[in-house]
Amino acid sequence: MKVLITGANGMVARAVIKHCRSIGDQTIALMRRELDIADAKQVEEIFRRELPDAVINCAAYTDVDGAESNREASFQVNAVGVENLALASKKIDAAFVTISTDYVFDGLNAGFYTQKDTPNPISFYGESKLEGEIRARNVYARSIVVRSSWIYGEDGTNFLSVMHQLLAAGKTIKAISDAYGTPTNAGDLAVRLRELAELDLPAVYHVTNAGDGTSYEGFARKVAELKNFNPNLIQSVSGTDLQRPAPRPVSSKLACLISEKFGLASLPNWEESLAGFLK
Repeated sequence: MKVLITGANGMVARAVIKHCRSIGDQTIALMRRELDIADAKQVEEIFRRELPDAVINCAAYTDVDGAESNREASFQVNAVGVENLALASKKIDAAFVTISTDYVFDGLNAGFYTQKDTPNPISFYGESKLEGEIRARNVYARSIVVRSSWIYGEDGTNFLSVMHQLLAAGKTIKAISDAYGTPTNAGDLAVRLRELAELDLPAVYHVTNAGDGTSYEGFARKVAELKNFNPNLIQSVSGTDLQRPAPRPVSSKLACLISEKFGLASLPNWEESLAGFLK
């Protein structure tokens, strides 16, 4: 399969590129300087030139706090850009997969959010990602939307990805005890994104590692347990203590109602995947 991957310098994109190449795909991996997805003309020109069988969109504005003050920049990438990619994919008859987020939900559900739950974002980042979902499916019914959460992985720069490095260096970290989600290993997510591109069944999928989910503190303490780090380096804090510009859902655990019906097995348990990542 010939696969075009956007946002190629990002953590998830690098995992997708690695996986696709490992199974023999021809990959076109484009960074923002090579493809600005908010530029509809450029997107269409590149798609018509490359003619991929599938497009996996890993480009995103992911600065949740920054999106509150840089709304136009966030919207151009997360909403307009996704629409441009979907429309260009339609014009060349390519499968289209785009990544969304658990932040499309308000976090008031203490259980798992499924596709039956109505999105209600509480931050502009969540609003922009939801708008991207809507626009993609409006312009191209073949669009595949993948909501994921708490993604971490190799070369990642977010808190979950670097937590083990901080603890290994003996640094104290603050971990939120009252926010809950379903951790997702970027490598596992990459495999599922490629499977969905080949399956080519348009729908909204929730893709995370299996298990009951955890808090940031729970994740941190599992890291400490698996690597024998000093657990006293972990300071438990409340999300409200951090006074961040953008509100976050208190609980945004995701579960999928349709993956197994389509023959897609659950991803490995999050603790198992975390152990593999730390090795």
